[in-house]
Amino acid sequence: MDEAYWDKEIETIDRHSLQQLQLERLNKTLERASKSQYYKRRIPAKINNLTALKDIPFTTKSDLRNSFPEGMLAVSRDEIVRLHASSGTTGRATVIYHTKRDIDNWTDLVARSMYMTGVRKSDVFQNMMGYGLFTGGLGLHYGSERLGALIIPASSGNSKRQIRLMKDFHSTVVHITPSYALHLYTLFQEKGIDPKNDLDLRIAFLGAEPHSEETKLRLENLFGLDAYNSYGLSEMNGPGVAFECQLKDGMHVWEDSYILEIIDPDTGEGLSDGEEGEIVFTTLKREGMPIIRYRTGDIAQTYPEECPCGRTHRKISRIKGRTDDMLIVKGVNVYPMQIEKVLMDIPEVDNNYLIEIETVDYLDSLNIKVEVRQNIFHGGIKELESLKKRISEDLKNETLISPRITLVEPNSLPKSEGKAVRVVDKRDRDV
Repeated sequence: MDEAYWDKEIETIDRHSLQQLQLERLNKTLERASKSQYYKRRIPAKINNLTALKDIPFTTKSDLRNSFPEGMLAVSRDEIVRLHASSGTTGRATVIYHTKRDIDNWTDLVARSMYMTGVRKSDVFQNMMGYGLFTGGLGLHYGSERLGALIIPASSGNSKRQIRLMKDFHSTVVHITPSYALHLYTLFQEKGIDPKNDLDLRIAFLGAEPHSEETKLRLENLFGLDAYNSYGLSEMNGPGVAFECQLKDGMHVWEDSYILEIIDPDTGEGLSDGEEGEIVFTTLKREGMPIIRYRTGDIAQTYPEECPCGRTHRKISRIKGRTDDMLIVKGVNVYPMQIEKVLMDIPEVDNNYLIEIETVDYLDSLNIKVEVRQNIFHGGIKELESLKKRISEDLKNETLISPRITLVEPNSLPKSEGKAVRVVDKRDRDV
């Protein structure tokens, strides 16, 4: 094994050979998918070039829900060894089935991703994501196991135990949500622990919730480690679809396992490199439940430039937001990530915030509660008003909306040990 690569041959494959491999695997995928009840009358048996993929209809989350529980299953139940499912909180759950080979291929992608960031057999990996039907915990667990690192399957929550595990077993790598990492840092301060000097952490994998580059940089500075952005979704296995390399300039999509498209979310037309749109994926190695042209709802763009790390798989930007989490306030489109980006770039702002939208006199009102450093409250009314004005102006420059800002003391907003709740929409929909 080349020390820089988990699988050098496939990670540095030339684009022409990669596209040939994609076409070969795509036709095998079409053959498999045609055995499912959902796809058997919706897709061709074979295509002659990758361009023809655009003539196949999209698959949506609604299609997955309407096919519940086995409408997209492409093999017999005897071949399935695991399923993962969404919570179903916004509708019927989406279920993804895996064969033994599916799990093995997914594990290898995650191991490849983790190795790319510098994780090695000598590391101690503390996995602080939930296990079970959620893919995040088990996905990186199996990948770390494939690497041979020591795994601490801590799961989420129980902060005191998490800190004790870090100290007792000298954890070097963690998998954690950004909001929970910020919460843990507050606990470190309370206990007099300096993570830069008192712990052995060197790598953090951030996932499971949207976060800005500014939040990632803040965490790197607070903990004294390298934080890596990762991207995955259960419909495409889970974590390991795309990952940052050590250059941290976009996430490599593993194109030997997925065909990547960026489309205009309104028209469905394909977009070019550098144009921002909705991510669409097609699985290339999935046996149990292949999915063709799946509309993820995630907004990003591809980078046309080759990566200096030597990997030839294209990179996508960090996810700007989702088509279904975009807020429309006073006729203006706003992504929560835009707000976080501004807040986390202001030194006086602490580690938590809450976006509230309500109807006031028949108009939308955007209210943002922001935790700020404790010392800010010692400076008097003038300093507080000056900070509020600066935050409001910065947000207006970014979003074109002037929100109402409420400054609150550290640790006064609700905390979550799982995915953070950043937006509360109180609008009267009947108005």
